[in-house]
Amino acid sequence: MLTDQHRLALGRLLAAQGFPQEMQAADRMAGDGSDRQFYRFAVGDFSLLAVLPSTGQPQGMAEARAAHAIGCHFFTHGVPVPRIYGFAEECGLILCEDLGDTKLHDLLLLHGAEGEEAEEAEAYYHQALAALAHLQTETRRGFQPEWCWDTPRYDRALMLTRESGYFRKALCEDFLGMSDLPQGLDQEFAFLAERAMQEPADFILHRDFQSRNLMICEGKVRIIDFQGARLGPLGYDLASLLIDPYAGLSPPRQQALLCFYLDALATHIPLDRGRFIEGYYYMTLQRNLQILGAFAFLSKNRGKDFFRQFINPAAATLYEHLDAPQGRDFPSLRAVVEQARTLLEAVV
Repeated sequence: MLTDQHRLALGRLLAAQGFPQEMQAADRMAGDGSDRQFYRFAVGDFSLLAVLPSTGQPQGMAEARAAHAIGCHFFTHGVPVPRIYGFAEECGLILCEDLGDTKLHDLLLLHGAEGEEAEEAEAYYHQALAALAHLQTETRRGFQPEWCWDTPRYDRALMLTRESGYFRKALCEDFLGMSDLPQGLDQEFAFLAERAMQEPADFILHRDFQSRNLMICEGKVRIIDFQGARLGPLGYDLASLLIDPYAGLSPPRQQALLCFYLDALATHIPLDRGRFIEGYYYMTLQRNLQILGAFAFLSKNRGKDFFRQFINPAAATLYEHLDAPQGRDFPSLRAVVEQARTLLEAVV
């Protein structure tokens, strides 16, 4: 809730920006997986957002400082993120632009992701991919790894603990009660991480670039939830959007959007398309494992049942990717996914 300290900080930030001081009642907004608090309020003719750090997480203040620093950096470099009007260092409150309530996912629910009625969504996907290519490449100038509250780089340790390890613990063991997992599973996870580490990783990674973190405001795509940005490979964010279980894009649609992204990326950097596509397969597997671990954890441990409905589609996507020729290197993972899909039919 907004405490007296928060209200004092808001008043100071509003005054510094020349906003009217008569703040109307603040309405708390629902978040997705985040424990941060979001309050919408009006001052004069302006609708603004106050973002408070998580009180239940020990690094809540560090996350808030990252959101402020990275958000300002992105905005300065022309990335379509919300404008940040001020930051209260003493309590972690961020005052920023209100982008409304419409997510790209909302439009997909309304019009669908495929077919004749999906033309509007197609245009927004193109906007998002062009913005992603710009973010990943052009914001490297001046980006400070010390801003990153979690880890400064997407690396092997993160893959093994927070993605493949997350999948094993949160989905297989805790959510589905699977035991006696194949002995070769950890070796396959290590191989996957080593292969993913071969991708150039001196780009800027959003880390959760999907349809619920893309707002539609006045006909433009705007990017939110960027506080986890760090250095990393290009393909991960692309995979986040294209295999996004909220959207359920068909493989042909994913392929078409992949081609659009590569065209956009080639306007920023020299690009070996063949190498990118080869490495993209492994980034997709990594992201898929992370999604399944996160959705299982949020459903079971945080009581956020919204995510439960997307576990089955995400498992189906992982199974389909393992059916590709490169999937022959992951027989243990494939066996686990087959068993998980059977169990999921009974619990999801």
